[in-house]
Amino acid sequence: MCGFVGYINAKNDVEENRKIIKAMADRIIHRGPDQDDYYVDGDVSLGFRRLSIIDLDGGSQPITNADDTKVLVFNGEIYNYQELRAELIEKGYAFKTKTDSEVILHGYEAYGKEILNRLRGMFAFVIWDANEKKLFGARDIFGIKPFFYYLNEGNFLFGSEIKAFLSNPLFKKEFNEARLPDYLCFEYIPTTETMFKNVYKLEPGAYFEYVNGAFSTDRYFTPEYRIDDTHDMAYWEDLIDETFKGSTVAHGIADVEVGCFLSSGVDSSYVVHEMAKRNDVRTFSVGYAEKKYSELDRAVNFAKHEGVRNYTKEITAEEYFAVSPTVQYYMDEPLPNPSAIALYFLAGLAAEQVKVVLSGEGADELFGGYHYYREPLDFEKYMKLPQGVRNLLGNVAEKLPAFHGKRFLTRGRYGIEKRFIRNNYVYNHSEVDKVLAKKIPSEDPSVYTKPFFDEVAGEDDITKMQYADIRTWLVQDILVKADRMSMAHSLELRVPFLDREMLKIALQIPAKYRINDETTKVALRGAAAKELPEETSKMRKTGFLTPLNDWLKRDEFYTMVKDKFQSDIAKEYFNTDYIMKLLDDHKAGTAHNMKKIWSVYSFLLWYDKYFVEN
Repeated sequence: MCGFVGYINAKNDVEENRKIIKAMADRIIHRGPDQDDYYVDGDVSLGFRRLSIIDLDGGSQPITNADDTKVLVFNGEIYNYQELRAELIEKGYAFKTKTDSEVILHGYEAYGKEILNRLRGMFAFVIWDANEKKLFGARDIFGIKPFFYYLNEGNFLFGSEIKAFLSNPLFKKEFNEARLPDYLCFEYIPTTETMFKNVYKLEPGAYFEYVNGAFSTDRYFTPEYRIDDTHDMAYWEDLIDETFKGSTVAHGIADVEVGCFLSSGVDSSYVVHEMAKRNDVRTFSVGYAEKKYSELDRAVNFAKHEGVRNYTKEITAEEYFAVSPTVQYYMDEPLPNPSAIALYFLAGLAAEQVKVVLSGEGADELFGGYHYYREPLDFEKYMKLPQGVRNLLGNVAEKLPAFHGKRFLTRGRYGIEKRFIRNNYVYNHSEVDKVLAKKIPSEDPSVYTKPFFDEVAGEDDITKMQYADIRTWLVQDILVKADRMSMAHSLELRVPFLDREMLKIALQIPAKYRINDETTKVALRGAAAKELPEETSKMRKTGFLTPLNDWLKRDEFYTMVKDKFQSDIAKEYFNTDYIMKLLDDHKAGTAHNMKKIWSVYSFLLWYDKYFVEN
């Protein structure tokens, strides 16, 4: 796990370019504190920060090919690199190192862009071809590893984190105000744009080429459901269990100790159980003194059951609020998911002991873990009513005072692409104009998610929701906080559920073996039940809970947020009367506005870090 930076040189001054590329790499030293190195020629500058995991002595980057005409910088892990290495040696390629990095370089020489569909792992990389004066780069199929690029006025910069661009004089830092409404609805930007003008995210499963000043990108992989109804539940349980065992073995390959994050849920417990079969694994858990929000007791009990070491931390409210500005800095873009801060502390705890951890991210999206995936079952009969009837009932219900069933009727007017819960995740689109200080033209959130529903138009509604989550929520939120919070502590985080072989299974399982009236992740829980205690395999998903809802009512934290909400920056972007009412109503207990408050507050913390302090 590492970080890289690079840019097309504006002028051929080797010494100046060396200073710039080093300054860029130093901005992301947290991604790789073990080593740095650089490649600079008349056309391009490349920089690398290394966190040594495989081939500790010989894995320096940038790596060149035999005749020094191609240069690689790479962030991630390739879990099938040993097989690919043997294959490439048979083809006559000579290896200078024992790293997985060099496999990508020679694989590109041997197969061109076709190497991408042979890589099993998490990655983002760039290869400079000095003969063709071309940059080629790609990102893994899930988007586990980040890749950003800046295109403006003929300048092209790229790297693992946006903050690296701040050290390059070619970068013109501008706030992308037009995307603020999207952020307020989704809690992230649902497109390839970012909160910085002219800075973009390379899509998961995509590659790019940059040659003669022209940038182009295309997808090499898109998930495709091929539901197989010919097998029973037992078949899928056995296949998941067998494949997951293989995935944890592959994800455990390292020349350093590998630990595990452990909550009380089935996903992380399944990971720990498999790792504990082969290693004296260390596990790490966080919680709170407020027991109703804490999973620590259950995590500690499971660790004892497995006979593994478990290290714990209780996060205080004071620590949580104190570290929030730092968290927003490491995020690059504002991300108000309250669990990110808990993850920051969890990664810090683990980094005191190990350099690599395995975690359970991705199981919910692939195998149907969220409770709202059950919504199509609730709506199944109702959606058979004529659209006109549903419109009438919904319109009437909307005008009535709150009553049991109101939300069902109002949402029942819409098809799944508009009803989907990730739309309007924080603020409804109709609220955006009220919360902003001025009107910023914006699209209804469903505009961004509808294309994903269209791509799986022939599938059932549960499958459509999962697919949309894989393409949006997983990429823009779950994996962002996982990467940034772990790398903030120079910790490599691996996700064995997000594996090519696991995905192949997930894309075939019928919806009835993912979701039913009683539970979620049906087949996955069945597989886990072969290995785990019943209370663990059947544990209801709770998410990464925090007491933030309660803390915001305490005077000291209410005042902290209030000061931000009444600041000059807040007045520039937000209707301060409106956001103060949200805060006051929450404190008074007349409304539950935690997500809305934290969304604005996180943005203001981020803005301070990047446009006031920096």
